[in-house]
Amino acid sequence: MELWQLDVKASLFLADGRECKIITGIDDHSRFCVIAAVVARATARAVCSAFTAAMREYGIPGEVLSDIQAVHRAVRQAPPGGGAVRAICRENGITQRLTKPRSPTTTGKIERLHQTLQQELLNVHGPFASMEDAQAAVDAWRKEYNAGRPHQSLAMGFPSARFTRAPSGILGLRIPAELARLAKPAQPDDGADEAARPPQAGLPEERQPADGQAVELDRVVPPSGNLWLAGQQIWLGPAMTGRTVRLWAGLDRVHVLLDGYRVKTLPSRLDARDLARLAAGGARPAGPPRFPRHPVT
Repeated sequence: MELWQLDVKASLFLADGRECKIITGIDDHSRFCVIAAVVARATARAVCSAFTAAMREYGIPGEVLSDIQAVHRAVRQAPPGGGAVRAICRENGITQRLTKPRSPTTTGKIERLHQTLQQELLNVHGPFASMEDAQAAVDAWRKEYNAGRPHQSLAMGFPSARFTRAPSGILGLRIPAELARLAKPAQPDDGADEAARPPQAGLPEERQPADGQAVELDRVVPPSGNLWLAGQQIWLGPAMTGRTVRLWAGLDRVHVLLDGYRVKTLPSRLDARDLARLAAGGARPAGPPRFPRHPVT
């Protein structure tokens, strides 16, 4: 039976002085790192988002072991019927176990993961320019940790060679209805559970998009080559570092424009609330997506 260990690693710092957390998860048998998500705060929303994203990619484990102190908000924060992580485990037939107080050896494998992350990445690089840059660096480190470096605990083998994707169950991953909002990826600049409020409150009337109307905004590509748009990552590559691109974002597609030409199109993961939130942050209502493709792409 597959067992995952979940925890929260502190601390990662940004250039502006902000402290971030890293939600982590490791497969007990293979030491394969299934979660390494940089978040502003380890709220229920952030933990649920990272946990469900990992299960979509790697299947549903039979058991989850977590440090009650590290993820107590996600464990205890109470939608109807119990805490957020508890509800997801219950809905998917996962046995949830919590460590006893003052017993760090119970989760020794993930603590060793944290030590390696600290020594190999956080002590060497940083502070990071942004959460996007931090996440890109952590992603690269996780890839190397899983498949690019031998582990002494595995007789100099690689976690990726021992890891087996967990089954997804007959019905697939099930997220309780009351947790659907929590499981939605948080934006990197908040990471917090949002109050239930009208998403367009405070916007000048002429700036308010119609429900689901596309918006557009300009962004500078960071050194990582990864842009982050309302929880959706857009990979453009380091060669685009420093270039200003225009993003056309709708419910169906996201287009990336450079000098008026379309250089990339990808499926949108945004909803009407995301578009309204972008408008509140300065995005403009957009017209139909009629863009010529860049002649060199």
